[in-house]
Amino acid sequence: MYPESLANLIECFKMLPGVGNKTAERYALLILEKNSEEIYRFIDALKDSKEKIKHCKICGNYSEDDKCLICKDKTRNTKQICVVQSSKDIIAMEKTLEYKGVYHVLGGVISQNKGILPEDLNIKQLLERIKEGVEEVIIATNPTLEGETTALYLDKLLENEEVLVTRLAHGIPMGGHLDYADELTLIKALEGRKKM
Repeated sequence: MYPESLANLIECFKMLPGVGNKTAERYALLILEKNSEEIYRFIDALKDSKEKIKHCKICGNYSEDDKCLICKDKTRNTKQICVVQSSKDIIAMEKTLEYKGVYHVLGGVISQNKGILPEDLNIKQLLERIKEGVEEVIIATNPTLEGETTALYLDKLLENEEVLVTRLAHGIPMGGHLDYADELTLIKALEGRKKM
């Protein structure tokens, strides 16, 4: 029905989450209507994001340098670390404009079903950071079975450390994800966090 190159473009758009056949077709057909300058800008942005973006050596967030913008920010409270599953959770938290500490990206959660064990996560680096005078670790994994398992594991791991371990309050519904929560829900979850 479509020329091969257009069919390939549609298939590429279908790789994106939440994009089905109809949406992929609309995106591909829209691309054909754009001028060359817009298309090459889009191509360059895709290429640059893949080639230039890496993980911050301190927290694991996305960055173009060795340190992300948050770790470079001297106004942030480095004695408070918010532990998240992925960089997209940092984006959600930052939208609240309430949290002034730093972050630590685990790179996932413990999941026996997927074969993800604690040693597969960025936990060793977290333990090293805590030794640098951290006073509070806020565990902000998603309130799912895997997120709760990871939170309990971290709480147990940190129980002998001189650090307060808190968990985001459940203003976020069970089974929900940080990156889908609105700013007000995240603000309330931050305000209502409790010791584990």
